Amino acid sequence: MASVVPGAEPLSVTGGDFGVLVLHGFTGSPTSVRGLAEAFAARGHSVEMPLLPGHGTHIHDMVDTTWADWSSAAEEGLARLRAHTRNQVVAGLSMGGAIACWLAVGHPDLAGLICINPPIDIPAEHSEALRGLLGAGVTVLEGSGSDIADPEAVDFAYPDTPLAPLLTMLEAAGDLTSRLHRISQPLLLVNSINDHVVPPENSDRLAAAVSGPVERLELHRSYHVATVDYDRDILERRCVEFVDRLSGDPGPAPGAS
Repeated sequence: MASVVPGAEPLSVTGGDFGVLVLHGFTGSPTSVRGLAEAFAARGHSVEMPLLPGHGTHIHDMVDTTWADWSSAAEEGLARLRAHTRNQVVAGLSMGGAIACWLAVGHPDLAGLICINPPIDIPAEHSEALRGLLGAGVTVLEGSGSDIADPEAVDFAYPDTPLAPLLTMLEAAGDLTSRLHRISQPLLLVNSINDHVVPPENSDRLAAAVSGPVERLELHRSYHVATVDYDRDILERRCVEFVDRLSGDPGPAPGAS
């Protein structure tokens, strides 16, 4: 396995008795969600931000990984939090948001979840197209890179897309769709109106499908990787406020030093 790219390392912070699991997206790395994870830690919350298998090194390390690998790593991160916190929230960007939903279905005792531009409603023809490419011997396609409006943003994601792993993610998202109604935890749902990777309608469908309370945040200046884009400050603030409310700690009053 190749070395982890600087900035893509996982993060583990032992803080208070309320924990946040932070998950990055497909072909991405903790670089894209580090600021969010550090914002939770700065408020005194315990944080786990795993580097999902196959990510953050070289794309060759990812070609044999699957949704089962990534979701298992997320489960392990949640277990680490559960060992020393009384309750937990899962926050995820893109595929990380889909994994957050998967965890919420399996762990109804979670305090809440945060989904940022999550892919949860993928047309079946996309999977069929991938199967056709794989059957023709195509294993990797050129990707679009990080979808970010801010040219000065720092992120690390693979420039190409491994198709077999992508297919496992699409299939898992399809399986998850019929179980979204089982999500009864409070949900903070963040979506960029100019997302060139996941159509914003995915967030609308998620909001309509879950059975718990939904808080929406719509971003107008950011693209798909909103956690490092122009709206990152308001995104981090709203996410921290959401977790603070769930933890019973409202945080400092507006304007307080």
